[in-house]
Amino acid sequence: MGRPVSVLDLVQSHRITAVIHAAAKLGLAEAIGDGTKSAAELAGLVSADEAALGRLLVALTALGLCSHVGEDRFAITDLGRQLDARAEPSFKDWVLFEGETLAQSWSGLIDSVRTGKTATQLRGGGDDRYAVTGEATEWTRRFNAAMVSLTRSIVPKLVAAYDFQAARLVMDVGGGTGELIGGVLQRHPHLEGIAFDLARCEADASAHFDRLGIAGRCRFVAGSFFEAVPSGADTILMKSIIHNWKDDRCAVILRNCRHALPSGGTLILIERIMPERAMTKPDDLSCVMSDLNMLRGLGGCERTEAAYCRLAALAGFAFEATIGAGPFSLIRFRKEGD
Repeated sequence: MGRPVSVLDLVQSHRITAVIHAAAKLGLAEAIGDGTKSAAELAGLVSADEAALGRLLVALTALGLCSHVGEDRFAITDLGRQLDARAEPSFKDWVLFEGETLAQSWSGLIDSVRTGKTATQLRGGGDDRYAVTGEATEWTRRFNAAMVSLTRSIVPKLVAAYDFQAARLVMDVGGGTGELIGGVLQRHPHLEGIAFDLARCEADASAHFDRLGIAGRCRFVAGSFFEAVPSGADTILMKSIIHNWKDDRCAVILRNCRHALPSGGTLILIERIMPERAMTKPDDLSCVMSDLNMLRGLGGCERTEAAYCRLAALAGFAFEATIGAGPFSLIRFRKEGD
């Protein structure tokens, strides 16, 4: 999309999400494949009404996800191919997650703005959506798949942005199924790694390490970073963890990380950095939208660099540097004292 020309363009943008979500749910990218297909052929493949599907395909063409070939045939574009689960990169899982989130969370944004409470709190639940869905529910499966697709797309930028040569054992706290730590170890053969997360992630993480051929250098450790973080690593990574939580919960996580590190150990927070004053730039818009998503969904927030530094300093870390890596930044801290 180009720059919006009116409020009407902005307020109707949810329709774009709905269209892309429908395409992913139907499996249109996989059904079209590398060739061209008619609306009639596709209707049979994805179990849809031909006329209605034809209208959806026209909308996808207007968005640049499909192209119209001849009189009644459609091809998938390079952009649209990202909806194919087999593509690299593929954002299908993220699209499915985002489409469901639009209906479940954003519809109550006004209630969260009025009360300061998350969707879970407004329904009478606790502060922690992860605890509410601590087992491998459909939500957690969808969430994990979405996080994998997002992390996989930015891992090359992250591992290229930071020199891990001085590290020996790197632990990804809240590392899920091991996408980030796997990418780091693939690039740096001298490293050993740990993915630390809830037990529900263990099977997928171990299978991932086997696929990458790093199972001998990387292991999964189950636990909660609110209780304790295992010791042994000289470098701790946390990607998109601190932004999920309010300051008091962040303080617990960061103190546990400090206790796990040796003197002089390194902590790297990988987060979007909230601008001190948001401008009409794509990265700023992405960050402030993520901030509102945190308000409604998990209760955390996106923070400025100064805010991350304050949190880390209270936990006993000294700021060293911020390194940009696309929409995310690596904020590096050093453990102070013993």
